[in-house]
Amino acid sequence: MSERALRLQLKGRVQGVGFRPFVYRLAHRFKLDGWVNNQGGEVVIHIQGAAASLNAFQDALIHLAPPASAPVVHTCRPVPVAVLSGFHILPSDNQAGNRPEVPPDWFMCAACFDELNDPRQRRYRYPFINCTQCGPRYTLIERLPYDRPNTSMAEFPLCAECQAEYQNPLDRRFHAQPLACSVCGPKLTWQTPEHAPLTGNEAALTQAVNCIKQGGIVAVKGIGGYHLFANALDATAVNCLRVRKRRPHQPFAVMLPIFQADDWQRFKAWFHVDDVTSHLLNSASRPIVLVERHKQCPLAPEIAPDLDEIGIMLPYSPLHVLLLQGLAQPVIATSGNLSGEPVITDADMAANRLSTVADGFLHHDRPIVRPADDSVFRSVAGTLRPLRLGRGHAPQVMPLTGQAPAMLAVGGQGKNSIALRLDDQAMISPHIGDLGTPRSQQVFEQVIADLCRLYQGRYQIIACDAHPGYSSSRWALTQNLPVIKIWHHHAHASALAGEYPSPRPWLIFTFDGAGLGVDGTLWGGEALFGQPGDWRRVASLLPYRLPGGDKASRQPWRSAAALLWQCNQLLPDRHPDLALLKHAWQQDINCHTSHAAGRLFDAAWVLLGLGRDVSHEAEAPMQLEQLARQSPSVCPPVLPLLDHAPTLIDWRPLLNFLRDETFSIAQRALGLHLSLAQAICNVVQTMAKQQTVGQIGLTGGVFQNRLLSQQTQKLLEAAGFKVYLPKRLPMNDGGLSYGQLVEAAALWAKKTPD
Repeated sequence: MSERALRLQLKGRVQGVGFRPFVYRLAHRFKLDGWVNNQGGEVVIHIQGAAASLNAFQDALIHLAPPASAPVVHTCRPVPVAVLSGFHILPSDNQAGNRPEVPPDWFMCAACFDELNDPRQRRYRYPFINCTQCGPRYTLIERLPYDRPNTSMAEFPLCAECQAEYQNPLDRRFHAQPLACSVCGPKLTWQTPEHAPLTGNEAALTQAVNCIKQGGIVAVKGIGGYHLFANALDATAVNCLRVRKRRPHQPFAVMLPIFQADDWQRFKAWFHVDDVTSHLLNSASRPIVLVERHKQCPLAPEIAPDLDEIGIMLPYSPLHVLLLQGLAQPVIATSGNLSGEPVITDADMAANRLSTVADGFLHHDRPIVRPADDSVFRSVAGTLRPLRLGRGHAPQVMPLTGQAPAMLAVGGQGKNSIALRLDDQAMISPHIGDLGTPRSQQVFEQVIADLCRLYQGRYQIIACDAHPGYSSSRWALTQNLPVIKIWHHHAHASALAGEYPSPRPWLIFTFDGAGLGVDGTLWGGEALFGQPGDWRRVASLLPYRLPGGDKASRQPWRSAAALLWQCNQLLPDRHPDLALLKHAWQQDINCHTSHAAGRLFDAAWVLLGLGRDVSHEAEAPMQLEQLARQSPSVCPPVLPLLDHAPTLIDWRPLLNFLRDETFSIAQRALGLHLSLAQAICNVVQTMAKQQTVGQIGLTGGVFQNRLLSQQTQKLLEAAGFKVYLPKRLPMNDGGLSYGQLVEAAALWAKKTPD
């Protein structure tokens, strides 16, 4: 029988997912000879044998690939048949020059779950069990190639039994780099302020479970950092966590004791979870997903005060599984950090910075190389979209068009992420957090260095936000490299345009809380027409002057006062500083002109009598959206379009409506959403009469509001327009860095002669 030989080059996610052992087993199954090896970020296969067997091998290579992989056949070409006997896995070749894809951190697979719970197995109840299909990756890789000596597991020499598994190509742990067992691997330690540390997996687990059962708060070191765990059914424990963490209203995420499909039966009456949401919750990334909780849900109401939507996730590490099995009840699982900062990864830092929050600490001695917070998703406009990219979803690789030098984009001030352009790809980091503290700055710089090292690239240009006060922008200007300053809302628009490349002009609405605009005012209620590198502001919310500058984001009464004063009306508030503040406003002292839709929502929250100050930025709009969803239909006020350049959306008719007590609070909240949606539609229809509009985009943090996005999309599609929202990256400032790369490349191309 004549033999043929093929040489295949595969790209995609083929590193750190057991792909080479899979190829090895496949070759043996079809009785083929050859070899496979890693070459940079790719896998190269030489395979030879009977034609029918080669065809079957090629089909199985894609359709039977390991679940955690995502192979793409880049090339497949005939080559001469070589003199070979058997099939072999060759050593990695990191000099091939191909860019690797960094594998994310995965949940515990079904095979490891069964082994964890089988008393006959030597890894029975071992908190760090893993194989090639599961376990940490991104958070323990020091450098590439992804081999054990290049990870934080290098300090744990394998015992004889683990070494045998590691070297056996037919074993599912062949070259599983985080491989360990209770003999040779990481161990747990329980620590409290009152007692000496207690090392030992079972003893530490028992202490942690007992502490949570008794109403305590435990800091648990996971894959990407520490969580704070507390009993989610115990209102006293939840309130205690709120007081200690100084987080009075921001919702907490809940981890459910769901390990297999049958376990969902217990929670069907607790939450509304459709098939799409269930699929994401059970996916390998195991993110937090926001879902509606039902009235009969027994979780402590204090988990999400005044809200019927709550973030839930499933256990994704063996340590989580063991804890939740021991507790047999849901737990709060919120980031172990100080507000806005990156999640804590180091035991000494956790013991120091969380000493006033946690009653006990469940540490382990596997080093976390870099933090990775949990990813968060929400259904917006009928699609589950990321609000935060972290563990399991980042680094995220996005396509880029055109030619440009290697670039670094450093994002914004809040919800920071950074992005690296190398050739035609952008590598976007996980969520870093809010900048402005020494720790967040340190992590920001570490992630930049790590991303460059992992993807083996060096940047020549830095793109940053045009706001001179942003920590990321100030850092960029100290690096002795060319800097391209990008307007905040141009970056938002370009991020969306980059995700959906189109030759036709866009009309993109960028609604958020604030961002420096081209004219020096604070934008955030804009309509931008054009393409990356060529945006023209064609519409905006009617401007207003905000007293007290940045304080308005946490003190919405300032926004309400500004809107009323602009209309010669008074704020019915007895705040002691109100008279002095109005005088300063009249003299335009410490005031910023704003167009921001986010501040409009804040003002509406105050005018409806729901509060004066907020403890987190989303508090007011989240409450307004929930109230609006509970309302019967209402005829909202019309917001006129003022003949101006740019066209101005006149928000003034909302003021009397929002204070009209003949309508319920819920009706007025609904009216706010409907008025803005209709105003956006009116802007689009007006623009379409003047020039060709390709497609419509909605982006910026305000469009995380499901009701506003869905109502706007409904009106626009009924009018015949195609509407796009970000799908792969957050529409909030977490997606800014990608937009900065897209915008900077377009600007660079315009300035560079062919």
